[in-house]
Amino acid sequence: MTRTGRARSDDPTGQNASPADHDRFLSSGAVPNRVREVVADSWRRSAKAGVTVDSVAAPIAMERDQLAEYRAEHPLSQVFPLLYDVLGRAAEECDSLMAVGDAQGQLLWVCGPRSLVARAERINFVEGAAWGETQAGTNAPGTALRLDNPVQIRSSEHFNRAVQRWSCAAAPIHDPVNHTILGVVDITGSDRVATAPVMGMVRAAARMAESELGRLAALAGLTGPPPEPGAGQLAVAGLGRPDCQLTVAGRTVRLSPRHSELVVLLVEDPAGLTGEQLAGRLYSDDVQTSSLRAELTRLRAILGSELLDSRPYRLRTMPACDWLLVETLLDQDRVVEALRAYRGPLLPQSEAPGVVLVRERLAHRIRAAVLSSGAVDLLTTWTRSRWGADDIEAWQRQLALLPAGSPLRRATWLEVERLDRELGGPAVPPIRPGARRP
Repeated sequence: MTRTGRARSDDPTGQNASPADHDRFLSSGAVPNRVREVVADSWRRSAKAGVTVDSVAAPIAMERDQLAEYRAEHPLSQVFPLLYDVLGRAAEECDSLMAVGDAQGQLLWVCGPRSLVARAERINFVEGAAWGETQAGTNAPGTALRLDNPVQIRSSEHFNRAVQRWSCAAAPIHDPVNHTILGVVDITGSDRVATAPVMGMVRAAARMAESELGRLAALAGLTGPPPEPGAGQLAVAGLGRPDCQLTVAGRTVRLSPRHSELVVLLVEDPAGLTGEQLAGRLYSDDVQTSSLRAELTRLRAILGSELLDSRPYRLRTMPACDWLLVETLLDQDRVVEALRAYRGPLLPQSEAPGVVLVRERLAHRIRAAVLSSGAVDLLTTWTRSRWGADDIEAWQRQLALLPAGSPLRRATWLEVERLDRELGGPAVPPIRPGARRP
């Protein structure tokens, strides 16, 4: 709570404003004390800005043909697939919408069930509409951007009456390099959205997007000290990819699958490997070492002779690797950050024995850390990912941790039932006599 006794902007426990409170403010300018401070202040700003109260909530700022080009170039386009994967699917299953907007509150993406998207069109909650606070009044995306803080807005707390059948939760997303606001991610739906678990999911999704943007910036050489001439900075990304993306001395190169495997194996043994050792980790059957030498010659041409030694084969510079970052974070028990950095299995299509060992080791460690964390936010992130979607044990633990009123509980129960049927095991916990299904 704040010093005035009003609830914080992201606190869902405060008393909800009523239509009568809203009407009283519009007629007299006075805000009843029971209205949350964040809402009262936003109502005053909305009125001062001359925001409409009874007509369509938000103006269309950009038509679809302009919008397509604008959002394709927007930094958040790099993380929209991630946001949809960890938050958008959960929103759809709970009959809600996920929206992502820019720093001015213009909606770039709106996704959800078709019937709900159609309903949202009636208030112009659509791609290209301007939902900044000065255009649309009190609402979660606009107010979160105005305050640079996560915000939940419930039904009658909206300034525009047309929006008062909806509730929403939003959090700003920041540039990891200069910390300016890039945009906002939002969940909009019924009053079930105005709960602490949903607010936690939205905040976690925003932080995950920032972490991913930071990772991409690091790979592009946008963070940290500039490389010294000839220093040959080296970074490798291989998680969730069919091949490695390598950045060396400011150049970004997409390696072939075989060269990707070689780089992973060389990273894993920094002391170096003989040709025979490297071949044993690379090939599942006997292959002439001449084939391996040819691959290493081509790899040296890509890396530069100053970065790859022979006799034994080793990298002179240890690169910054995304899978090593995840392992380091797990070593430090920083599971939230490790899961954010985990973009999927390492080179998932590789059958090289050495790569398979590294991939399975990391996948086992990240899964074990999530399952043992007891954190529902981590479990929901895991189960919404491609690699955790069929993990019935994770779904079961998620179901056990979700509070009774969570909008995710029924969807989680149904997923446990589906996996139980497919696997043919007694996975679904029995319902106690007299208890209702989620």
